Amino acid sequence: MSDKSKKMFLIASVVVPLLLYCVYYYGMMIKNAPYRFSDFQYLRFEYGNGDSLINKYNSKTGAYQYLNNHDELKVTKLKLNKDDLLYLHRKAADLGFWNFPTVEENSSKKSPSEKTPHYLMEFVYKNKTKKVIFDAAYDGDRSLKDANERLIKEIQKKLEEAEVRSKRAAQ
Repeated sequence: MSDKSKKMFLIASVVVPLLLYCVYYYGMMIKNAPYRFSDFQYLRFEYGNGDSLINKYNSKTGAYQYLNNHDELKVTKLKLNKDDLLYLHRKAADLGFWNFPTVEENSSKKSPSEKTPHYLMEFVYKNKTKKVIFDAAYDGDRSLKDANERLIKEIQKKLEEAEVRSKRAAQ
């Protein structure tokens, strides 16, 4: 056997199966990705002080209720467009939302009179749902708290932008 045929045999017996396995393995990983936007159904976001999550938004129904600056409960219909939802899905993925614990509250006991803001964020997909309850006074991992706060700000920003769009369209 010549040197050229030995090299060809080595490539054929080692490199080609390795490449085929990599294509198969990563193809399956992408196909079975846990949270794909193509499977996205809706987003639910609720927040309020203490256990009272009076401010609510559901992207499936478009129902949006919130307390305004005068403590009046406003109920409207507000639709986030596909680009907004895709942005929030990607932002959640960037911040590691899929790996957040389900409940992020203080481990230390607080007095019942002290009410801190609580947030519920839920991304619903065809086969899976990720729901996180976050207390603004969370005393756990600082990077986890920062990621939650950034995601909350992004969701609120998109809701505000959608509200401005809907007001412009009504005029």
